[in-house]
Amino acid sequence: MSVSESWIEAYIGLGSNLDDPLQQIVSAAEEIGGLASVKNITLSPLYTSQPVGPQDQPDYVNAVMRIKTRLEPLNLLSQLQAIENKHGRMRSVRWGARTLDLDILLYDNQIINLADLVIPHPELANRAFVLYPLADIAPPDLLIPGNGHLSHLLTACPSHGLKKMNYDPIC
Repeated sequence: MSVSESWIEAYIGLGSNLDDPLQQIVSAAEEIGGLASVKNITLSPLYTSQPVGPQDQPDYVNAVMRIKTRLEPLNLLSQLQAIENKHGRMRSVRWGARTLDLDILLYDNQIINLADLVIPHPELANRAFVLYPLADIAPPDLLIPGNGHLSHLLTACPSHGLKKMNYDPIC
């Protein structure tokens, strides 16, 4: 396992629209919090959103987590993909229905452009279901590398049917 000596702040996007999406998100958040070299977990409020891509699928439940981690980015990605797989994630249709989707949105203030990992997440600035939960747990002056401040991104991204759920996460 590749581990850094210092703690890095990272933000993880969580989404699900199959097999009890609310429970998928809550369970995944607990599993992420239980990873070695992860601490100080904050889970945003949960939101429902319409699907991106094929519309013949259920609405999504989305959230964002802020964590402190010593895992290097590719190792964190590997750990998140293992959680997705445990939840029955199938990668057959781009933007299709899924039991669980975990994306590294931000990793410190780094810009990473690898074949398997791009940070900041390439669609972060365009997705209300990411920006609004992120704004619930991040400082308003959070700088998204290459995109500007979170507060400015929010003003350019209407909520488009995004709805905050009446659910109080335990993280």
